[in-house]
Amino acid sequence: MAKVLDLNKLAEFSQKKGLLNTMEDRQRVKKNVLKTRNFNIVLICLETDQEIPSRPEPYDVCFYVIDGKATFMVGNEQAELSRGNVIFAPANVARGIKSKERLILLGIQEAH
Repeated sequence: MAKVLDLNKLAEFSQKKGLLNTMEDRQRVKKNVLKTRNFNIVLICLETDQEIPSRPEPYDVCFYVIDGKATFMVGNEQAELSRGNVIFAPANVARGIKSKERLILLGIQEAH
């Protein structure tokens, strides 16, 4: 059976300023939307100037920007993304996000 989700209703933002460097901080801005045996989808919502610090993760992820602007770090590279842009980060390569505007994005992850 098909399940329709309203991402606007799922979006939640943290009021913490700046660097979100603890797991608890990151859990406040990341919400699991869908988990299957093949992939996971998470909704990430950052206020202006919030940052998820760069760190490696053991799974591939593709980030899709729904709204806002941010700098994405993947390995030693940086890219400025805005609404409609997509970036891929391979497993075990450091990745991070710094919001330049209120940001809503999807992370489509390899199942883990």
